[in-house]
Amino acid sequence: MTTQGYGLLLTAPDGATAELHVPPGAAGISGAVADGGLADFLAAAGAPRRIGLLLARKSAVAMGVAAGEDLVVSKVDSRYVQGRTAAGGWSQHRFARRRDNQAKAALGEAVELAVRLLLPEAGTLDAVVAGGDRRTVDGILADRRLAPLAALRAERLLDVPEPRHAVLVAAVAAARAVRVLVRDPAPAD
Repeated sequence: MTTQGYGLLLTAPDGATAELHVPPGAAGISGAVADGGLADFLAAAGAPRRIGLLLARKSAVAMGVAAGEDLVVSKVDSRYVQGRTAAGGWSQHRFARRRDNQAKAALGEAVELAVRLLLPEAGTLDAVVAGGDRRTVDGILADRRLAPLAALRAERLLDVPEPRHAVLVAAVAAARAVRVLVRDPAPAD
């Protein structure tokens, strides 16, 4: 077992490895790992922490704050954004403009929701975990008012379906999870 920048690297006698990545918001876990090993890593990873969640797709957004394993504040919003059309010519351009305008309006409403719901909590959050469509999430966090949230953003992007309340509740566990990457040993020639 060795301490790495991402967490722990476990090596089996046959050469197989397992990378245990520190979950978002688990500050100070590196020191615990260096001092005590796997048991301290797991204890620190399972410790309660406040995580902001921002799940977004082009037409829907779900935001919340999780304290430990509980979702304490949440809001889900959706807006109609027209899908792609098979029409050609001028109609195709008109529908594309309409779709772009609807997506911009939905993005603006998502930014305002983040300002109202997540920004006041920024000082109490250990991390912000995003999920869904990276481009939409980046667009929301690009607003200057949300700079304190963008600074807390974890690298992890959750793969989630259309943001709904049930998806947001499930995202709490996914955001707190230790990511494990197992590699088999190289074959002997």
